[in-house]
Amino acid sequence: MGFTLIDGIVIVLYLAAVAVFGIWSAGTQKSTTDYFLGGREMPWWAILFSVVATETSTLTFISIPAVAYGGSLTFLQLTFGYILGRIIVAVWFLPAYVQGELSTAYEYLEQRFGHGLRKVASSTFIITRLLADGVRLFATAIPLAIIFRFAGVFDEWSDAEVYLMAITVIAVITLIYTFLGGIKAVIWMDVVQMVVYIGGALFALGLLFGKLDVTATQAFASLSEEGKFALFNFGGDLSWSAFLADPYVFWVAVFGGAVFSIASHGTDQLIVQRLLATGNLRSSQKALIWSGIVASMQFGLFLFIGLILYVFYGGLSPEELGLATTDEVFARFIVDHMPVGVAGLIVAALFAAAMSSLSSSLNALASSTTYDLIKPIMSSSKWDDAKELWVSRMVTIGWGIVLTGSAFLFTWLQLSGDERPAIVELGLGIASYTYGGLLGIFLLGRLFKKPDKTDAMIGFFSGLIALLFMVEGVLQQYLPGDPLVIAWPLYTAVGGFIVIAVANASHYLRNLSSR
Repeated sequence: MGFTLIDGIVIVLYLAAVAVFGIWSAGTQKSTTDYFLGGREMPWWAILFSVVATETSTLTFISIPAVAYGGSLTFLQLTFGYILGRIIVAVWFLPAYVQGELSTAYEYLEQRFGHGLRKVASSTFIITRLLADGVRLFATAIPLAIIFRFAGVFDEWSDAEVYLMAITVIAVITLIYTFLGGIKAVIWMDVVQMVVYIGGALFALGLLFGKLDVTATQAFASLSEEGKFALFNFGGDLSWSAFLADPYVFWVAVFGGAVFSIASHGTDQLIVQRLLATGNLRSSQKALIWSGIVASMQFGLFLFIGLILYVFYGGLSPEELGLATTDEVFARFIVDHMPVGVAGLIVAALFAAAMSSLSSSLNALASSTTYDLIKPIMSSSKWDDAKELWVSRMVTIGWGIVLTGSAFLFTWLQLSGDERPAIVELGLGIASYTYGGLLGIFLLGRLFKKPDKTDAMIGFFSGLIALLFMVEGVLQQYLPGDPLVIAWPLYTAVGGFIVIAVANASHYLRNLSSR
């Protein structure tokens, strides 16, 4: 049906409403406890939705349907691991955070290993978040650019101009309500934005069913015959090396997904900050465990949309549909078949997913920078609530500018030459490299009493370096030897194991040499 002026008006009105509602919902901020932790009084169900919305990007909205369109439902195996990992974090990690009334995930490391390791861990989080979210912010513009291109909007603009426009709009509006409202604005806007993009997805699914040439029963029978409902892949026919390299083998997916979730939801300030905003342990645990269940259901919804798209388009390949990749299938349907006004709402939903991720990153980066790096070196006599709040807001602005600049940089790298895919893959893969080190340090502190801060430092950097030799990618090609290729869900588990093993070996050898 195309993209109309009404659709454009819907997008503009939505973006304006986001800024206004975000500021209004936050109320007055009097201290950094209000600004970064919502006064520790946020309801658990709002935290639940905020965690899920934070994990959801525009690429999730567009690309997960493409996974099912081109394959089956085996991606859902990962989400079973995600749920298991969150249960472990809720039972084992959260008590140390909530009962200790910690402000960041890295305060625990200071208590166990000293201030030096806290700074190293916090700096690692900041660098990881800068690179990963710079790419993520750039990536949010990709499906928007695809939709605008299909709809004939901004025809006279180059790809770079469309990307930069989308990045700027997302960054400016998100920064406004994050700067003024802090974590309260972020959380309440996450709730609203999740309702918007899930509502858009459900409407698209209903519209798809209404446009099918066959009944729902016939559609399901066809999908079943073609194996599209396959959920489990136990990899019994694979060699050992192929087994470890396949991310969608059940055991790899569940184990790797669980360990990754333990790291991302137990050591990453982006998530831990939200869980601390409830103010009590039980609420934090409910929010975290249910977020895993809701996230799994959300992935199931997007995968199911992909299956129905497969029936709608008769299983045609992207080339037969005139598309560059499978990722463009859902975007094509949105432009061609959504009613007037609803297409604009779907694009607004894409902006919503992008802003929920960016606002969370801004607030988490600002809190980690303020609490872990700036406050420890400031004179306590000059650090009252008003000064702390002012510094926090200035840091938020600073990170908003830096992240936007990072996204611009990745846009330039993506469009400037033959090496662009490798650069983007590096940025997207950074979190997988570093989560193993962060998880290993936390587990070392909880499980082993003898290793000290020196052992922890040695183990931490050994884990980061070792993964470079084990992951086939842009960095490994410059290192000697062949990579031990492992599936990406295992990166975190392997990295964490190396940290713990090397740190304990360091403690043993140092004690042995001192005798």
